[in-house]
Amino acid sequence: MHIHILGICGTFMGGIAQLAREMGHKVTGSDLHVYPPMSDQLEASGIVLSEGYHASHLDPAPDLVVIGNAMSRGNEAVEYALDKGLPYTSGPAFLADHILPGRWVLAVAGTHGKTTTSSMLAWILEDAGLKPGFLIGGVPANFGISARLGETPFFVVEADEYDSAFFDKRSKFVHYRPRTAILNNLEFDHADIFPDLAAIQRQFHHLVRTIPGSGLIVAPGRDPALDAVFDMGCWTPVERFETSLSDSGPAQWRSHALSPDLSRFDVFVDGVRQGTVDWSQQGEHNLGNGLAAIAAARHAGVPAAISCEGLSRFKGVKRRMECLARIDDISVYDDFAHHPTAIQTTLSGLRQVVGEQRIICVLEMRSNTMKAGVHKDSLAPSLAEADEVILYEPPDLGWDLGEIAGRLSNGRTCHSVADIIAAITIEARPGDHILIMSNGSFDGLHRRLIEALNNEGGANHDG
Repeated sequence: MHIHILGICGTFMGGIAQLAREMGHKVTGSDLHVYPPMSDQLEASGIVLSEGYHASHLDPAPDLVVIGNAMSRGNEAVEYALDKGLPYTSGPAFLADHILPGRWVLAVAGTHGKTTTSSMLAWILEDAGLKPGFLIGGVPANFGISARLGETPFFVVEADEYDSAFFDKRSKFVHYRPRTAILNNLEFDHADIFPDLAAIQRQFHHLVRTIPGSGLIVAPGRDPALDAVFDMGCWTPVERFETSLSDSGPAQWRSHALSPDLSRFDVFVDGVRQGTVDWSQQGEHNLGNGLAAIAAARHAGVPAAISCEGLSRFKGVKRRMECLARIDDISVYDDFAHHPTAIQTTLSGLRQVVGEQRIICVLEMRSNTMKAGVHKDSLAPSLAEADEVILYEPPDLGWDLGEIAGRLSNGRTCHSVADIIAAITIEARPGDHILIMSNGSFDGLHRRLIEALNNEGGANHDG
């Protein structure tokens, strides 16, 4: 079968493309900007990519067009597919119809931590010898790829609440019908498609309705937004986790920290110690992600003690607190955080590691929700752990980031990537930690800053 994918370079659709190719299909695709690293992964798999969305890309006609959720009516390729009556579907529906039937689906949902927790869970299963398939919205370092079919029924999927396509406004995750589900947390996000938190909760309720009674839901001990979802109806056992032994919630899974940065901790189930995780991750949020992954893996048959050993070999995920370079004792990190809660937890985790050393945080308003200013009231408090904050304010943002910077004793705005680079190369000094936060390419800031620091000898040592 010849499959053509519109919007192929996104992490999800690129994963769909790789899975379809692994199944033996001929796969081609189009995107407005064919860009690495996904374009490199796809071309290495023998997938032919085309720039733009032109009708000519669909002639001769493929057997199926998979339409990404960034596509809308008026798009030339979409209009051509509709006019010609070409068979079409969404990415989530393709996954549900062609890949997931007969699989034990382990889905990871929530506002924050989906990619990291999915990666942890897939790695635990792999390390235990279960050889799972997976589709993750990032690249786990242990695998080096974002998707594969696997060799056993187990399939881990990052379960996004964003809509499926212009013709299917349900959340992606309602297609997946998991047997095991992690619901990590729930906050208001995606203001471009959801009017309020209640609308997102309704979609999570639809997900819960698809999980069998013999399945399992893993959820935090205390999350009022998720508790309200369960109150709508839940027919599946729920196992709760807390990140501390002292927490008073009704949690079955708990931990005991063995190091200040939480890079070592013991895992307990019903008060009984199961093992120790000793890994390269840090922060309370990652500890919670790890507990959730261990609980989900146990449902798939992996004992908690084995999961602890596996997580100790977990290498992290690209673009999730990834250290890109160290230049003259200046560290440069890349992180995907694009919501105030994620920003705060990431900064808190880094602070636990670096102590009193300076953190310079550079933030781009990249998601539709952040660009719209929906979370601007909570943005300044989320940045409190940083010693200096640089907010990138492009000309088309539509609201004043200077107001946010003014609430910070150490905040400023910059109107170009070149200005950001100039400011950092002047001010950075040995021992600093530069944290770049964006869920986009940030106009190549990461690479350009590293080059500039190398050219400058790393720092202004008079600072």
